[in-house]
Amino acid sequence: MTDSPLVVVEGLRKVYRTGPKEVVALRDVSFSVHPGELVAVRGRSGSGKTTLLNQIGGLDKPDAGRVVVDGHEVTALSEHGLLELRRDVVGFVFQSFGLIPVLSAAENVGVPMRLVRMPVAEREARVRMLLALVGLEQHVNQRPYELSGGQRQRVAIARSLANRPRLLVADEPTGQLDSQTGRQIMELLRALVRSEGVTALVATHDPSLITLADRVLEITDGAVHEPATLV
Repeated sequence: MTDSPLVVVEGLRKVYRTGPKEVVALRDVSFSVHPGELVAVRGRSGSGKTTLLNQIGGLDKPDAGRVVVDGHEVTALSEHGLLELRRDVVGFVFQSFGLIPVLSAAENVGVPMRLVRMPVAEREARVRMLLALVGLEQHVNQRPYELSGGQRQRVAIARSLANRPRLLVADEPTGQLDSQTGRQIMELLRALVRSEGVTALVATHDPSLITLADRVLEITDGAVHEPATLV
């Protein structure tokens, strides 16, 4: 790891309002993440994990504070700047997989490369490499409905790596999977952090997966702290 953080979060605050009621989702959150780290964001459902990841990935804006990812001040970017950030710097993995049903595994992985107009030969070679990397070289032509939940999440992970992101943001990526498959997916993410040189922030409330992380950030009622141990 280098001395310079890849992710810097400073004084982040987010409040949701429903009529006269206010719900504070993030309370003065500050931390940093260094290149090459796999950091688990642990917390109960509704604790603010998704809100935090959405701010870091540029999917939502905070009410106060700032986020810097790979030198880009996310909280100050225009809509066009945010689109470029999500296309080139940050890769996303969601609990719901987010695959396009009518496309094959290979076509799903290739979508982000089409958006940056990667040459066809280079795109096809990278698609094959990424699907092999996640153990799906035998499933390139299958559509999502022909794959198991674990296989669909592997396709989603391969797609998230399409444009060589610096940061991988995974929001409950094992939430729809059984415990054994969930652990395999978490182990895959850890291996990819090592082999692909990416940094990963993974939200989970599954204690059995926490030990696979380099660090843990605990979020409770919108406040973040780093526990003394991983368990």
